[in-house]
Amino acid sequence: MSWLAALCLLLLQTEAFKITWFSGDSLTHQEITEKAILNVTVQVCRALARAEGKDFSLPRLTAESVAVACEAPKSSKSFRQTIKLIQVKNREVDTSFSSDPRYHFDDENFTEGRKIITDGLSVVKASNKRNNFETARGKLGQILHTLQDFYTHSNWVEMENNLPNSNLIRANAVIGNIAAESRATCRNCNGDDCTNNILEDILREKILTSGYFVFSISSSPKPTGKCSHGGFLDGTSRIEPKGGINKDDLGASHGHLHMKAANLAIAATSELLEDIRGAAGDRPFLQMMGISKGKALCFVIDTTGSMSDDIAAVRDVTSSIINSRVGTEDEPSVYILVPFNDPEFGPLTKTTDPKVFKNAIDSLSATGGGDFPEMSLSGLQLALTGAPRNSEIFVFTDAPAKDQHLKSTVIALIEQTESVVNFMITAILGRRRRRQSDDVQQQQFSSRMVTSDGQLYRDLAQASGGLAIEVTKSELPAATSIITESSSSSLVTILQAARSPGKAENFTFTVDESVRNLTVYITGTFVTFTLISPSGVSQESTDTTGSLITASQSVGNFKTLKLKTQPGLWEIKMVSTNPYIVKVIGESLIDFLFDFLEVSQSPFGDLDVVDNRPRAGVNGSLIVTVTGSDSTTVTEVILVESSGSREVNSSVEALGGGDFFAKFDRIPAEEFVVLVKGQSSNGSSGIFQRQSSTTIKASTLSVTSPDSNRVLVPGILLSVPFSVMTSGAGGNFRIQATNDQGFNSNFPSSLFLETGGSANGTVNLTAPSTTPSGTDVTLTIEVEAPTGADINYVVLRFAVLKTVTDFTRPVCEVLSLQSNCSDICSLSMWELSVQVTDGAEGTGVERVSLRQGNGTMNTSLTAGTGNMTTGSGNMTAGTRNITLVSYSSSCCSPDVELLVVDRVGNVASCFYSVRKAATSSSQPAITSSSQSPTTDVVSLSTRAVQSFLLCFSITILGLSLPF
Repeated sequence: MSWLAALCLLLLQTEAFKITWFSGDSLTHQEITEKAILNVTVQVCRALARAEGKDFSLPRLTAESVAVACEAPKSSKSFRQTIKLIQVKNREVDTSFSSDPRYHFDDENFTEGRKIITDGLSVVKASNKRNNFETARGKLGQILHTLQDFYTHSNWVEMENNLPNSNLIRANAVIGNIAAESRATCRNCNGDDCTNNILEDILREKILTSGYFVFSISSSPKPTGKCSHGGFLDGTSRIEPKGGINKDDLGASHGHLHMKAANLAIAATSELLEDIRGAAGDRPFLQMMGISKGKALCFVIDTTGSMSDDIAAVRDVTSSIINSRVGTEDEPSVYILVPFNDPEFGPLTKTTDPKVFKNAIDSLSATGGGDFPEMSLSGLQLALTGAPRNSEIFVFTDAPAKDQHLKSTVIALIEQTESVVNFMITAILGRRRRRQSDDVQQQQFSSRMVTSDGQLYRDLAQASGGLAIEVTKSELPAATSIITESSSSSLVTILQAARSPGKAENFTFTVDESVRNLTVYITGTFVTFTLISPSGVSQESTDTTGSLITASQSVGNFKTLKLKTQPGLWEIKMVSTNPYIVKVIGESLIDFLFDFLEVSQSPFGDLDVVDNRPRAGVNGSLIVTVTGSDSTTVTEVILVESSGSREVNSSVEALGGGDFFAKFDRIPAEEFVVLVKGQSSNGSSGIFQRQSSTTIKASTLSVTSPDSNRVLVPGILLSVPFSVMTSGAGGNFRIQATNDQGFNSNFPSSLFLETGGSANGTVNLTAPSTTPSGTDVTLTIEVEAPTGADINYVVLRFAVLKTVTDFTRPVCEVLSLQSNCSDICSLSMWELSVQVTDGAEGTGVERVSLRQGNGTMNTSLTAGTGNMTTGSGNMTAGTRNITLVSYSSSCCSPDVELLVVDRVGNVASCFYSVRKAATSSSQPAITSSSQSPTTDVVSLSTRAVQSFLLCFSITILGLSLPF
């Protein structure tokens, strides 16, 4: 089967675009984005499988089936979460930039709109280069909205273009023949019929125009004779020429062209993703999309003098995990290490290479310390911002936190990233530095600190759904078994509850047939329990011969119970007057994602995702997405208060595609978790239960920051505005702004708000001039009510990017191409020699790889003379590196495609072929195409787009495919 036929088959298997939230029959930005992501991700995984000689099959085009086809079924949750994040950032453009025509290609802002896309594309590529995928995803979602709007807001479709405008993602290319400011482009619509309101000469001469849009007639009337966007929100549509040209939905002014515009937007989105793929490489592209075999392995380690035993235990468990997991489906996707001491913490080591990680662990040494508190929360803050979402982080320490003022910041980051933090606490907190002292008073003082110091860590663990494990140093190696168990990438939380103070209470939980390795974790002292299985069999904690617990371990305050996995309703009866946590986990692909929703501030209405704490005491809603299954149905979504068993139930509505809408009469003012129950396709035995790990705290405060320029230029101050609103009492509200990179910043220490009022503030942030491009910084702005009882926050990610001046793709030049191909291809060879440069103003070639071809490629560097661009963007005369590429192959593989990437991510595709000519002499003919001003180049992304549209046409016409 040809690659074109395979792609066509893939597209023919695709279902209609799903309804996202409340979209109706029209295609939304969310659906367009998801479709393109799935299409390109499939192409990446198919290419990797082909390179490894493996078969590739895809029964359906869903996130779950794509993850399975990519041999990473356990990453279906992170893949789905990545898609949803990109979709949310796409949607937010309509909220944050609703009146800015540049972000929508309105008002003929073509050059300005293209600059938003290309500047954002530079951010995505620079962030990917440093593995800062979260920042890349956010910027990607934003620029995709602008790109997609081009096809519905301009007249590109009306000009009968059947391919996307590839020059929208190229900074130095011609977008098209843009209408002059004085040139009329539209006439009045004929009543409600706007199908022919664009002037004939505009279409005939291929003049590019777009509709004007304002929310009121008086704000900014459109120039004479120009087209309007159209619709009841557009004030210009009532100024002659009346009407509009947008294709936003089927009912729009040019709604008859909505589907064609949407499919061109899918093709254009695919083309942009292919460009990002080329710059990053296939494996990093999949990581950006959340597809990897395992979850992150993340350690935050105290390196002060008494921690040598702890560091040794970390070395052992690291070696064990790497040795047992590398090459399996649970191989960690990324390894993260953050050391901390006093006053230093960091740097953060992030790598996909297990050898690099082991070397980083081996290089740790336990030295120094001074006074006993350490910078533990600073180290944890760095890990939370550097690790992927939903990571499990392990903090090792035997000292209290010196930076306790960061507690609320850390909790904000835990809530925002939904990461689980486990504390491995050894020795006696607060006493290690003075254990040799004879000062009795000091010893007593230190003992009094133990409870409060440990409580900070216990609070943070409970907020994240983690555990605070307190053991002696000799017990630590046994306790690290939790790390090995938690490194499985398909762990789900079935139940988690904390009681402080402790009390006798019965907990029930449902286990479905997909769950494996059912495990119970208990932390606390002097805790007893009784387990009751679905079949009614019970086992006491003191009974070592029962049939329900297949293995158990007790170390320090930590107990692990391995249960006989039995589907159905379980019960565990806890008895203790001391604080305890009980957590039930298992391995399953079925899990869920959720986001709180609020009424959008956009003039277009709808609902927006709440990216911090929801409003307390009022009604609210959630969108819940089931992951890991295409057929599981959610029947209940419950908010369970953490301090007890009080619950808030909801009404649940299926939206399709695994999405469910849950509406609540009130959001609890107390801390709570989200509990989801549902039904799998297995019938009555398929009842399932899942719970969020992270504890959620609602707030009467609202903290927002407009999604403005999220790019820091090194050495240039960036002002970040934010707004605070309260539905409660007024007064002076404390402001705290911290960033994980320690960049210089200033902000108001407080803001005064009237009762039920609002106020604005600004954080000024500056990255040092030496900061590398692609670095990201996470800024957390916290607001605390005058009473100190209520806190809310906003978490913002910024990319650092030096000004990019190189927009030219590398150039390939054939030096020689020789062949002795004959009718028996296996007995003949062909050879190619290519010179690759990055042009006079380029930053230099960084990577040459094979995108197509089964031969052998070698590269070498040689020097050439001429002008070159320095890292600062200045032109200088000097020696330029030239990359020489040699390629040889059997004539049975007559095609080769070189992918060339320069240092700022410009991508060139150079294609060469040697095939038998259709002549009477039957002599072989040699053809080539490369990225050169004098040759015809068709890049892979362009060919993919053309194939997409060809397949689309074949599908519509019902033609047979050439398999």
